[in-house]
Amino acid sequence: MAQVVIVGAGPTGTTLALLLVKRGITVTLVEAAADFHRVFRGEGLMPSGLDALAQMGLSAILEQVPHLRFDAWEVILGKKSLFRVEEPMETNTYPCTLVSQPPLLEALIAESQTYAKFEFIRGVSVKDLLWIDNRIVGVKLGDGREIKASVVVGADGRNSIIRRSAGLHLDREPNDINILWFKLASSPQFESENVFYAISNGDKSFGVFHGAEEGKLHLSWILFTNEEIERKPAQWASVFASIAPSWMAEHFLKSADTITRPIKLSVVVGRCQKWYAPGLILLGDAAHPMSPIRAQGINVALRDVIIAANHLVPILRSVAPNAAIDEALARIQAEREPEIIRAQQLQAEEATQAEILRKYAFIRPLMFQVARLFRNKIRQSWISRQHDMRVGVTQVQLNV
Repeated sequence: MAQVVIVGAGPTGTTLALLLVKRGITVTLVEAAADFHRVFRGEGLMPSGLDALAQMGLSAILEQVPHLRFDAWEVILGKKSLFRVEEPMETNTYPCTLVSQPPLLEALIAESQTYAKFEFIRGVSVKDLLWIDNRIVGVKLGDGREIKASVVVGADGRNSIIRRSAGLHLDREPNDINILWFKLASSPQFESENVFYAISNGDKSFGVFHGAEEGKLHLSWILFTNEEIERKPAQWASVFASIAPSWMAEHFLKSADTITRPIKLSVVVGRCQKWYAPGLILLGDAAHPMSPIRAQGINVALRDVIIAANHLVPILRSVAPNAAIDEALARIQAEREPEIIRAQQLQAEEATQAEILRKYAFIRPLMFQVARLFRNKIRQSWISRQHDMRVGVTQVQLNV
């Protein structure tokens, strides 16, 4: 019998599995997909996420897979630069870094497979949970196999099957904004330094940067209700160019035929009132799906993993009764929830600012003029607002 079954081999599941097997815990990791090449995977590692990987001893693995550090952030308003902030923003912190998730996940799996107490089941979905006397004791796979465990970890993302099967409810936040995600060819101007450009002009906004994948730009277009999305690449190129500075507009128009069909990301944001049930804990997006603003999802999930390991390793190394295990699961949520609540509040505040620009067209020109008059104060305010989303709200330290 596995001591822990982890469902979902994303960053949450793979890092937790490796932490546990390194400490002598028997782990079975189950992943429904046959490979890790999904249409969209977040790439942004904030200093908080990089610190979490360093504490786990995984910085060397990160260096071995495709990754790219940000050099700066620049806000462009009305086709002119409003301000720029260099990376890293704070002293003694990591610069924000983009990582290609598929090779990172494969490297984490490969490292875990060097331990005898690790089993990886790929390409098989979890059909249901196993229950005995109102306690979750394992999972039932789609191929008919049953795997018993002392603890089941649901790390299967924002549309978690484990959450639904356990009867844990996700309280969703109201949402009016979705994202269209594009890729297109890069250019020497973007490759000489990797800057995240946040661009607003009128009621249109997008972000563009060079991703971890060689030669590819990523572009995230903020999509509001009833906005037309069925456009040809050349039409999208013209839209992007119409609100960008001239040097960037020229690249969009020249590279129109490289613009991919957009992926629509429906922004599901919420939080479970309870992350746990007897014998089960949810982590990462399964417990608290995050907005894409400031790339919080992967970073807070890695911090979830550290706290989960702190509580699970001692209890699973001992011959503990079920009640003691369940108390440990409750402590994981209690320790992590304050940071999640605050991070989601900060994301909502950032989204509100964009919504104000969109809704109140009659004051937009005045707001743009005022912004240029007070650009230094706005820059400092922006830096201050980023701090908690970059380095985290609470202290997270691996103690096992």
